[in-house]
Amino acid sequence: MRRPMVAGNWKMHGTRASVAELINGLRHQALPSGVDVAVFPSFLHINQVIDGLEGKSIKVGAQNAAVESKQGALTGEVAPSQLADEGCSLVLVGHSERRQIVGENDETLIRKFAAVQACGLIPVLCIGETLEEREAGKTLEVVGRQLGSIIEELGVGVFAKAVIAYEPVWAIGTGLTASPQQAQDVHAAIRAQLAAENSEVAQGVRLLYGGSVKAANAVELFGMPDIDGGLIGGASLNADEFGAICRAAGN
Repeated sequence: MRRPMVAGNWKMHGTRASVAELINGLRHQALPSGVDVAVFPSFLHINQVIDGLEGKSIKVGAQNAAVESKQGALTGEVAPSQLADEGCSLVLVGHSERRQIVGENDETLIRKFAAVQACGLIPVLCIGETLEEREAGKTLEVVGRQLGSIIEELGVGVFAKAVIAYEPVWAIGTGLTASPQQAQDVHAAIRAQLAAENSEVAQGVRLLYGGSVKAANAVELFGMPDIDGGLIGGASLNADEFGAICRAAGN
């Protein structure tokens, strides 16, 4: 049985003071023992968060990593090996904001995915469609291509040690949320695409839903058979709200 996971993506938020307050709030949360919980602070705050959450069963990940696994001459980037040395255990790969705003393409993300895994870190591959693509009936085509690019280049077996997050771009930070059935339909298609290559990998990989998830809608979303938890944006900046979402996954 797949173990649920709830991950908080703090994006480009936080000062030392606000992060300290959030850490304190997380330390006081009653988190379910049967759920993996993770947070993804900015690079600047990773060390502060790892130290502040010591003794608490919350994993810490990075929001991005370089395309090269080892240290080297790549100004402004952070190598996956450096992240592993710092104590990170996961890395987001392909978040829509990086695809759309920074311009990362499938080729770049394949390299990042491989570099992250080469250092023993768990890549969390983010895939999802825009509103225009959904309205054009291209959701499964887009998601299938984003997932398929990794499978074609690296093989389906890499997902035995990875997580996939389906985040419809139109639902990120907008207050809009895919209905539980809409989200389930896409998650089922993702699992079916993996199963066509390897049924064991497909059944084992955790599929998270992201896009305006809150405590109020988490129980219904997480109750879907192919949704194994959530990648949480804005709500993860509130310790009480994030804790409630984690407990929803435990139910």
